[in-house]
Amino acid sequence: MNIEETPLPGIGVRRELRLATGRRVGVVTHRDGHTELILSRVDDPDACAASIPLSAEEAAALGQLLGSAQLIAQLSSEQESVAGVSTHQIMIRAGSMYAGRPLGDTQMRTLTGASIVALLRDGAVVGSPRPDEILRVGDMVVIVGTDDGLADAARILQSRL
Repeated sequence: MNIEETPLPGIGVRRELRLATGRRVGVVTHRDGHTELILSRVDDPDACAASIPLSAEEAAALGQLLGSAQLIAQLSSEQESVAGVSTHQIMIRAGSMYAGRPLGDTQMRTLTGASIVALLRDGAVVGSPRPDEILRVGDMVVIVGTDDGLADAARILQSRL
């Protein structure tokens, strides 16, 4: 993908990419620091169809959401080339015996052979989480392993107090 950067005199900078559909999606960063998400019209890629103002926190959260989706897509595509290995996501729910406990307490790799490769938390990705990372209610745990290992991992993470 090629990201085009266009200076907007007196305004700021526009950064955008052209989608396969011909539309453009991008961000305008104003000189005063505020940000807008922009989307071009279908019939005229140079005309703006939508402009959505974002706070700094909203822009960061949107970036993290898009990064999370890309991580999952990348893991899924990589596992397709390895026979017998799959990627699974398991949510830590209220009442899970591991909510509020360190990841290492699950003994996931030892008990199942599956590996926890990331946590998706509040729109952010915690890649390669350490054993002392505390699991929280709402965390989406991304696990890679065999079908049997993933089934065992789900039983562990979904076990109740």
